[in-house]
Amino acid sequence: MTTQTAHRPPLPPPSRPRRRAGVLVAAGALVLACVVTGLVLAWPFGGSDDKTAGKKTGGSGNSGGSGNSGTKGITIGLALPTKDSQRWITDGTAMKKQFEAKGYTVDLRYGNGDANQQATQLDNMIAKGHKLLVVAPIDSASLSGVLERAEEADIKVMAYDLPLLNTDAVDYYVSFDSRESGRLQGDSIVRKLGLDKGEKGPFNVELFAGAATDPNTRYFFDGAMDKLKPYLADHRLVVRSGQTQLYQLTTERWDGAAAQKRMSDLLSESYVKARVDAVLSPYDGMSLGILSALKADGYGFKNRPYPIVTGQDAELASVKSINKGEQTQTVYKDTRKLAKAAVNAGDAMFTGGRPEANATTSYDNGEKRVPSRLLRPVSIDKSNTRLLVDEGYYTEAELGQ
Repeated sequence: MTTQTAHRPPLPPPSRPRRRAGVLVAAGALVLACVVTGLVLAWPFGGSDDKTAGKKTGGSGNSGGSGNSGTKGITIGLALPTKDSQRWITDGTAMKKQFEAKGYTVDLRYGNGDANQQATQLDNMIAKGHKLLVVAPIDSASLSGVLERAEEADIKVMAYDLPLLNTDAVDYYVSFDSRESGRLQGDSIVRKLGLDKGEKGPFNVELFAGAATDPNTRYFFDGAMDKLKPYLADHRLVVRSGQTQLYQLTTERWDGAAAQKRMSDLLSESYVKARVDAVLSPYDGMSLGILSALKADGYGFKNRPYPIVTGQDAELASVKSINKGEQTQTVYKDTRKLAKAAVNAGDAMFTGGRPEANATTSYDNGEKRVPSRLLRPVSIDKSNTRLLVDEGYYTEAELGQ
């Protein structure tokens, strides 16, 4: 996953904005940044089509073999954000190994968190004649120019994990269902508080969201609100801080320290004489920061246990925290399966098949609706952390089980 609070104007409603090229060209850098952030936080995608979720609408097209003679001479370009996160190293290694097993040559590059560097890497891949670019963008809205050059060179483009905005030069999108991830987080709060069983409360909840520049932030949040809004509406859930609008909740770079500071501020401003019962956190790194603020305020002890705290990505430190009774829940997204889905789709493009898609209308990037494969995430709490061992995601030794 990849955080920032307040100090920005209210977000536009989540209608489907279109690219305004003339405005962007004329605007200065500061205005451009604001426009991009507004588009990202209002973008309408991230969930499977209601009628097609979990169903195949196209054949997998996977050749199934390794070293296919039809793939010789084809180079796949993998453009990933950074090596600073183990997650991206794992994704890159997995895709490279699997593509090579099918006979492809692979050019794997990391952008070091620099969108300009990533654009330059993609330009070099285009110049070398790579036939497919698999892109996990550092800035989803900044690559339209380089991707148009790829389209002109008849190079296929796949958006990986994060969408590519404002361009029709995208052939396919593979990711986890972002809105469903949010629903799992919201549902965890509802169930753990017993709201679904008739508990009246009222219970105090505080809300956090991811980076304003990340297109998935709105969809994690909207998914959680699918579950929480009915209880907020009837006041069985109460946000004592009054901070309920997405622009008030975003966290720059998904940063745990920023989340910790905001949680500390919320506690000192709104909970001097009250208890917080639940915290919606969209990412494990933020969750641990939130828990640190709670512990410093006297939570985490027998007479004052931690509130419900959600998370995402099933990071090792958070899974251990769940087993210790601190963090409550996380969302498990097996990125090995995501890498496999991307490789199978890429292989289908060159072996006469058709990439599998279970969402054909929900990913509108502002220029086109892109065929998408959205994988289902899994909710993890103390009752089922063993699943991560059973599926080989972690070892027993790593989890201390």
